Amino acid sequence: MTVTKDLTFSIVAYKNYDQIINAVNSINKFTKKYSKEIIIVDNTEQACIKDYSDQINNLENLNDVQLIQNKNNFGFGKANNIALQHAVGQFFVICNPDILLIEDSFSKIIPYMEKNSQIGAVIPKLIDQHHKIELVYRRELTPIDVIIRYIHPFGWFSKRRAYHTMQDMDYSKPFRVPFGQGSFIVVRTPLMKRINGFDERYFMYVEDADLCKRINQVSRLEYYPYTSVIHLWEKGSQKNLKLLKWHMQAMIRYFVKWGLK
Repeated sequence: MTVTKDLTFSIVAYKNYDQIINAVNSINKFTKKYSKEIIIVDNTEQACIKDYSDQINNLENLNDVQLIQNKNNFGFGKANNIALQHAVGQFFVICNPDILLIEDSFSKIIPYMEKNSQIGAVIPKLIDQHHKIELVYRRELTPIDVIIRYIHPFGWFSKRRAYHTMQDMDYSKPFRVPFGQGSFIVVRTPLMKRINGFDERYFMYVEDADLCKRINQVSRLEYYPYTSVIHLWEKGSQKNLKLLKWHMQAMIRYFVKWGLK
């Protein structure tokens, strides 16, 4: 791997160009200290592209953006892997379209990772638009935690859900994360390539749990509390039956691969 930049941002698009423009603008505003490339892998189907031509043109005109159009929806993991194939940054940033940087986070994250070689990846403090920390840091995925996730609106098994989402941890200090939501993860690019990126057998959902597990097998994924990033979390699979179906299929694939606990 030839490193020519500090950061590679990988953003997967699917018709949400205006949202991505906001994300890219925040990246450009708060990463001026570091060289970067922003690789946007577009999963929007070819038949729909013409409906978004103005937004796509606006996106391509932003600084440091490289747009790769798949013409078909290849899924989240495979799209990120396409970005990984082109990555020339020292750090590979998995970045959802609904992410907004609000400070110079990388002036804290990069020196921390350079000082701690055992840390292969970090997740900063992800907060909502009201600056409340989100429950995106989790212990190992188990079938019971999957079930509880979907019955939680009824208020059942709150203690177990709190344990799974690591609410017992001290969020003022770094700690190891077995499973961090893949909305914003900073990974050493050589490590990401060493583990062959995402498992592309997951079309959507749970690929982040699988990735985190493999990172932790050879390195360390850590929560980093000293900088915050806004995540405008939509929780689509809890509202859409088709997305819920994909989520359940991905869960089954995960447990077939890793076994039940």
